[in-house]
Amino acid sequence: MSYRELRNLTEMLRALGYPRLVSIENFRTPNFPLVAEVLAWVVRRFDPHMDDLPNDVDTEQDRVIFVRVVAQFMASKAHVRLNTKKLYQADGFAVQEILKALSLLYSALKSNTAEDDLDEEGETTHNFDVMSRTGELKQIRSLASNITTRGATLFDLLRREVNLREMRTNVINRPLEVVDVERGLQEAIAACEADFKETQRA
Repeated sequence: MSYRELRNLTEMLRALGYPRLVSIENFRTPNFPLVAEVLAWVVRRFDPHMDDLPNDVDTEQDRVIFVRVVAQFMASKAHVRLNTKKLYQADGFAVQEILKALSLLYSALKSNTAEDDLDEEGETTHNFDVMSRTGELKQIRSLASNITTRGATLFDLLRREVNLREMRTNVINRPLEVVDVERGLQEAIAACEADFKETQRA
């Protein structure tokens, strides 16, 4: 646990409209009632109709059940894995786990605020954004089909490689005929001389 994490927690709770003031000092020592209250509030921010949360957290068994229910809910609804042992400790380590869930809510709040600001600037920006995203989608589709085509080509080439390897090995192992090499060199020289004469005429 760090001071920064505690400060982030209190600032996020304030920004998200948590009904009571939470101080950094509240988590210096284990404080399960506050942790349970914050977790219940977070869960209800994700799902206002969540009625399966236990209200009683006085006994050890009640607290274990509460933490388990919250962790299962966050894993299934928000795809956030919370460490139940750290939550049960109800101290600075619990803050790290609560921040995982709060960060999602906070980023959603910030993105909504940014979208509202963009809406106020007018619909032209929105239309431009839609058009640019349409262009991106076309480019992605083109790349996807290109990848598929190249993958198929690569697959065919790799399948033919076994036969080609045998052919290469046979050619490399075959002794070179001096006459064939000489003829090939003479043809190459003649072709170069012809190119040189053509260049001089031009």
